[in-house]
Amino acid sequence: MASIRVRQARDEDRAALAALHEREWGGPIVVVHDTRYDLRDLPTLVAVDETGGFAGALAYRVDADGLEVVSLAAAAPGNGAGTALLAAAQEAATAAGADRIWLVTTNDNLGALRFYQRRGLRIVAVDAGAVDRARAVKPTIPEVGADGIPLHDELRLARRLTVADRR
Repeated sequence: MASIRVRQARDEDRAALAALHEREWGGPIVVVHDTRYDLRDLPTLVAVDETGGFAGALAYRVDADGLEVVSLAAAAPGNGAGTALLAAAQEAATAAGADRIWLVTTNDNLGALRFYQRRGLRIVAVDAGAVDRARAVKPTIPEVGADGIPLHDELRLARRLTVADRR
């Protein structure tokens, strides 16, 4: 596994971020929990490998509910970028005074469910039909997702940050 370093996004990351968001979400606009986000407007962490090459990114926002991971994607699976980015988001949450980190994924995203649960996040809510509603805002969201699974629902995952996490 490559050595991954995480930093705040810079102007020179724009092209790589745009390509990643296009590949993952069909562009910089995401619709989640009935809210439309432009990823270009959110604070973003970037993962880089030992050569300084772009390895992934995490866009987030912080409010009274904690730090929400709005988008997390690695340039290539299994390179350690996702784990490093999630750890850095936890640090950003702590710095912002948030006591939890949370996110939403879709019912078809079995790989993400496995990834997040292995890192301590738990399913705390299911919003049946949320993706169907999101399609009204972003019609390019497919009807069928990964592994041929019909794409309808959002699953919310969260993890409370402990005192040990905040040190």
